Amino acid sequence: MNKRQRQREASESWWFNTKTMKAEFGLLTAAPYRIGPFETESEAANAISLVRERAKKWTEEENTEAET
Repeated sequence: MNKRQRQREASESWWFNTKTMKAEFGLLTAAPYRIGPFETESEAANAISLVRERAKKWTEEENTEAET
């Protein structure tokens, strides 16, 4: 995928804005304040929960690896 395709895909995706704590469509916010991309508005709106779940899973995996 080339740069233009990635930009178009990003601009046609849902993101979570960490400043407003709301889902938004397209590249409306500066990158440091965006989480995503997501396929749906619902996924973007639940970004904080998804990030927490993933972080917990990674921590558990790291702890399991450290034990072996």
